[in-house]
Amino acid sequence: MPHWTALVAEKKQRQLKSIPQEWLVTPPPPSTLDVTGFPESCGLLNAREIEITNTSVDVLLKRLASAEWTAVDVTTAFSKRAIVAHQLVNCLTEVFIDRALARAAELDDHLKKTGKVVGPLHGLPISLKDQICIKGLETTMGYVSWIGQYAEKNAVLVDILIECGAIPFVRTNIPQTLMWPESFNNVFGRTTNPHNVSLTPGGSSGGEGALIALKGSPLGVGSDIGGSVRIPSAFCGIYGLRPSYGRVPYCGAHNSLEGQDSILSVFGPMTNSLSGLKVFMKAVVDSKPWLKDPLAVRKKWDEDEYELTDHGSGKDLCFAIMWDDGVVVPHPPIRRSLEITKAALQKAGHKVVDWKPIKHKLLGEVARDIWNAGSAEDYMITTSVTGEPIIATMELDHADATAASFRPQNGGITAYQLWQVQKLRQNIRKEYIDHWNATASETGTGRAVDAIICPAAPYAAPPHGKNRYANYTTVWNALDYPATVFPVTTVDPTLDARDEKDPPHRFYGQFDQDVYEMYDPEKFKNAPVCLQLVGRTLEEEAVIKMTEIVDAALAAAK
Repeated sequence: MPHWTALVAEKKQRQLKSIPQEWLVTPPPPSTLDVTGFPESCGLLNAREIEITNTSVDVLLKRLASAEWTAVDVTTAFSKRAIVAHQLVNCLTEVFIDRALARAAELDDHLKKTGKVVGPLHGLPISLKDQICIKGLETTMGYVSWIGQYAEKNAVLVDILIECGAIPFVRTNIPQTLMWPESFNNVFGRTTNPHNVSLTPGGSSGGEGALIALKGSPLGVGSDIGGSVRIPSAFCGIYGLRPSYGRVPYCGAHNSLEGQDSILSVFGPMTNSLSGLKVFMKAVVDSKPWLKDPLAVRKKWDEDEYELTDHGSGKDLCFAIMWDDGVVVPHPPIRRSLEITKAALQKAGHKVVDWKPIKHKLLGEVARDIWNAGSAEDYMITTSVTGEPIIATMELDHADATAASFRPQNGGITAYQLWQVQKLRQNIRKEYIDHWNATASETGTGRAVDAIICPAAPYAAPPHGKNRYANYTTVWNALDYPATVFPVTTVDPTLDARDEKDPPHRFYGQFDQDVYEMYDPEKFKNAPVCLQLVGRTLEEEAVIKMTEIVDAALAAAK
């Protein structure tokens, strides 16, 4: 077998050939940190293509359904912008635009002949994380060992999206193993953050986050086992949803840790427009995925739940803000975004209380113990085919590297030891549900807290290699609570400067102090600041609606 580096070189050549040569541009110099304006100033997109790529998902679908815009025009516009985005931040893996345009032409023809759309996503281009198998394409998932392995059939989700009229057109970059909150692998390299290329876009759906932030896709699908939809959504300033286990079908996709069925990875939508979350979830759920995936939950789209029937019909909601998790205190921009959101909700007539986190540190440790029961062996077996190294750091300078706490520290644990960890998790889940129910005594609504609002990370997008804490998202995976991410503001070195007269807070521990000391508002300049909204298990409809309410309150307050 050729050396793994030769396999990578050959794969990269094929990737380059899949990109239309007439869409190659001259990117700005490396000193340009914010590249978000470049797709519209580079001259490749015409005025109509710029208009199309700036249009929200709900409006796009209306214009496609009325034939005001053709699927070919919309797919071409997003394809061009995606290719520009890739040249700026290295966000794509597989590019199959010819296939997408052929499908778009079929959809246009169908609409012309019948006057009807194929389905609720008719003509909408959709990007997919590089683990979602598409027949005839490789799915390397960042592993050199998987170069040359072509999928014989689509993942169930791909079939459903195509039946709904969607047009998959590109797949996006991830970290090797997927189990990392940044995006770098030995095959495709590093993805950077379009708001500031010296910062990480997060991971593991970092390619999706960066692509969508540059409006190279109206809607993408990421996966989330510990924050992999929400972290890149937060770092890139877009909307994202982590649904509960089984709400979106996973069958037929590649993954790490396959067979681990305690804390499951889930697929969820990522988008620039909040309308995209509902559009995606409703289309997928209405397709009855439980008939195609044995692990998909049999729960139809619940419009009453979306109208917040169990939450006072959305009037006088009570939100609980979690200012920190009792482990790491967030940086000033995150604190400011929580204060902005609290004020906006109160101004809109909602009640806001404080959320007291319980056992978040332990929940994070439990999640890591469950994954790392066999992860070292999983990574070793997968990489052994070609001998590629298992990536141990995302740092630009390896001399500066420190071991990330979420990487396996040993060979694994016994089945019995694993059962004890899983039992502990079950017990904490019961404690947490009781803790949430007990908040009914302080809301004044007669109900428990309707949703929790909290950071998605203790910082905005950090420099490459520095995202070493994912517990603000991972705890909700361990509890199986659905959560969205929504944008609030951006880091402002003036507003977010630390007052040197203010002493540091009392540190929870050494790691909390390390995070405190890494803050420099200039380093994080222009990074988006987003928050999470967390609901109860399988309550996606209500979580989406409450996010819409929070988003509207923030817009009104501005």
